[in-house]
Amino acid sequence: MDLMKVRTRSCPAASLRCISNALLPAGLRQKDQTSKTASGPFNRERLLKYLEKEAMEYKDRDDIVPFTGEKKGKVFVPKQKPIETRKEEVTTLDPELEEALSSATDTELCDLAAILGVHTLVTSSQTYDGTGSKEGYNNVVKGEKMNPVFDEPPNPTNVEDTLQRVKSNDSTLTEVNLNNIKNIPIPTLKDFAKAMEKNTHVKKFSLAATRSNDPVAVAFSDMLRENKTLRSLNLESNFITGAGVQALVDALRDNDTLTEIKIDNQRQQLGTTVEMEIAKMLEENKSIVKFGYHFTQQGPRSRAAAAITKNNDLVRRRRVEGDV
Repeated sequence: MDLMKVRTRSCPAASLRCISNALLPAGLRQKDQTSKTASGPFNRERLLKYLEKEAMEYKDRDDIVPFTGEKKGKVFVPKQKPIETRKEEVTTLDPELEEALSSATDTELCDLAAILGVHTLVTSSQTYDGTGSKEGYNNVVKGEKMNPVFDEPPNPTNVEDTLQRVKSNDSTLTEVNLNNIKNIPIPTLKDFAKAMEKNTHVKKFSLAATRSNDPVAVAFSDMLRENKTLRSLNLESNFITGAGVQALVDALRDNDTLTEIKIDNQRQQLGTTVEMEIAKMLEENKSIVKFGYHFTQQGPRSRAAAAITKNNDLVRRRRVEGDV
């Protein structure tokens, strides 16, 4: 502290202001104290050679205690473990059995192995054939025939034709399946949502894995406010975020005809806030009996499960009262 006071008193005000400048690098916070002029141009190669020469000519310091090479203590010699040789157990049989086994064929040996219960020598099919058939074993082991697994065929739905039928309110069209059609443009999906607002025959609409995003979800939320015929909506495996799901949740508060909606397996998690809004909506909505979404939080999950159970119980009561 005393040294700082002395230094502060001896420095002028301008120097103090320069030193207190936080933006000034540490190396520039004092005057240049190298007043010696350069003796010549800097040559890095000559400097390295000079340093190497000085290091080679510098005499090493003598050891205080000279090294004599004397070994002290016991020299460690690793123990050599004897190599264990495994002796094969020689089983002696009666001369008659040895003669019978030496002259037996492979089929006869397999029959004997199956009778003795040594099933590691033969396959299960051979064991069954050998014990249940009088013809013995078949020496040729055949592999099981693999059933070919074919890829699922592409979705045969004609997008343009289906859109026109939805717009014309075709009475024969009750289900629209656009699943796994990756090349549907976003404006076309919005046209589907716009056409569904006035459609009175389509009861099931599915567009899973169609690369739908938030604008598509907002368009379908507007559709849910107008359509009173749709019963099932599938939006799984798409790129819908929390904002798009929030729009759907707000629309479902005013919809009392939709009974099933699926929004699971989106590109990113929806978050706790959206899940709480979903649970609150399910508690207010009395028509949804199937909701496809895997909650990540325990609180919204339990509330949603209780709401869905309550809605299913209401449906059961209406059915019982109707039958009575």
